[in-house]
Amino acid sequence: MAKVRYLPDVETWAIALTRDGHLVQYVVLLDTPRTVAGRCYWPVEVRAAGTLWKRYLVTPDGTALREDKSR
Repeated sequence: MAKVRYLPDVETWAIALTRDGHLVQYVVLLDTPRTVAGRCYWPVEVRAAGTLWKRYLVTPDGTALREDKSR
């Protein structure tokens, strides 16, 4: 989850929303793994005010990260 949280665009977005009084949440969906190009990924959702902003896919070992454009 830290890989996603500290991405520059995510940090900028989260700081702006926190200043406006919104709660930012990072949710790891361990029960819905995805396979992309033969590799296992866990979805990590970035949310604020109950709304999904972006979803990322992160390998269980944290070595690979990609934005999930399929949502």
